[in-house]
Amino acid sequence: MARRRKKMFRTPKTARREARKRRSKLAGRREKEFLYRGYTISELKELPLVASEDNPDEISVASLVPSRVRRTLDTGLTRAQNHLYNRVVDSDQVVKTHCRSMYVLPKMIGKTVAIHNGQKFVEVELREQMIGHALGEFSPTRRSVTHTGPGVGATRSSKHVALK
Repeated sequence: MARRRKKMFRTPKTARREARKRRSKLAGRREKEFLYRGYTISELKELPLVASEDNPDEISVASLVPSRVRRTLDTGLTRAQNHLYNRVVDSDQVVKTHCRSMYVLPKMIGKTVAIHNGQKFVEVELREQMIGHALGEFSPTRRSVTHTGPGVGATRSSKHVALK
């Protein structure tokens, strides 16, 4: 049986309060522009990967990312990483790769990469929040264990189920 709601008289004060609540919820939902260490994605895409030897103080992507990624960029990408980077940046299609050690860099944002997890390729769309993370982080190689009932697939000693 449905309960009837009592109709209440709304005072101007409660009407204003409700309107203020609605406005604040709308303002909270608006999308903010993504910033990575104070730079927009378009600014990051224009920066060089590594600072030039002539001007080592110049700001580059390597100077903004975490130390592990910076060291990789400073020593230079491996052949496989460099090949993957060029393919992802130049292509608009899904790029398949086994190179899980490649880091997500600003020019790769918005592209889709199929990362191999040892069994199949997992398609991942690269977003702004992924900058500085390895591709392998987004394609897990191990599944979590889901146990069935007690004794299923178990040894003889653990097949006993207590009656209760």
